[in-house]
Amino acid sequence: MSTTTPDPSDALFPGRQFISTVLESLETKTTMSGRLTRRYLQRAAMAGVIIGLLYGTHYAVVAAFASIEVGGGTTLQPVGRMVGAVAFGWALVFIYYSRSELLTSNMMIVSIGAYHRRTGWGRALRLLGLCYLGNLVGGLFVAGLLRFSTLVEGAALDQMVAAVDHKLDYVTAGPGGWADLLVRAILCNFCINLAMLLAYNGLIKDDLTKSLVMIVSVFIFAFLGLEHSVANTVLFSIVGLREGIDLGLAAGNLALALVGNFIGGGLLIGLYYAWVNDDSRWRPAA
Repeated sequence: MSTTTPDPSDALFPGRQFISTVLESLETKTTMSGRLTRRYLQRAAMAGVIIGLLYGTHYAVVAAFASIEVGGGTTLQPVGRMVGAVAFGWALVFIYYSRSELLTSNMMIVSIGAYHRRTGWGRALRLLGLCYLGNLVGGLFVAGLLRFSTLVEGAALDQMVAAVDHKLDYVTAGPGGWADLLVRAILCNFCINLAMLLAYNGLIKDDLTKSLVMIVSVFIFAFLGLEHSVANTVLFSIVGLREGIDLGLAAGNLALALVGNFIGGGLLIGLYYAWVNDDSRWRPAA
């Protein structure tokens, strides 16, 4: 009876399945963004639509709980922030299972691909640029629909306007505010891509656990007030079409959020796990 000797590198580099799954996903994304650009943009636009609907729900939930007084001028807004963050957490689940394209998770994927030389940084940036464009189009579509409805009027709109003002304050606050925003953006996409790592690495076998992981990751970012470039883009679009917005400050926020998101997801998750699971230097030469 023959036995198969286990490969010792399986224990030393346990994340190789994660890397191989990501590289397979990158190949599909690269093909779509090249020869099937329009369909890739449609997938990215759907992610923007999902973000818009669920982020709007988040603020509507916060507003609903904030209207409930419990005595002494105190409201249930803190509870609403928790419930709203859980509701928004489903956005990543919907995006993942609908095979939509989200910029922030793609930051991790292209970074791993670039490390393993499956793509160049030029092609990677093109893919990310197309993805962000699609996310923006989807967000604008939702913002346009909401502009001509009453869904975000009243307290829900007030919550959104207050959130936008707070996000733009980081830009006007100077270097201290910029650093604060950058840190929040780094931690945001670190959480998002940590969830994607757990979803891709093959250790979680059931869909329920994968969904819970993704919901928790988004809950953390929404409840703590971390900065997500796509969510901010959609929020700015919704509020901007209804109330107007300072485009310069919004652009400043998004620029810092994009940099921070790339550091958190592309570098701290993508490049880090690509390096620690790279056994090419450990394997003896043939």
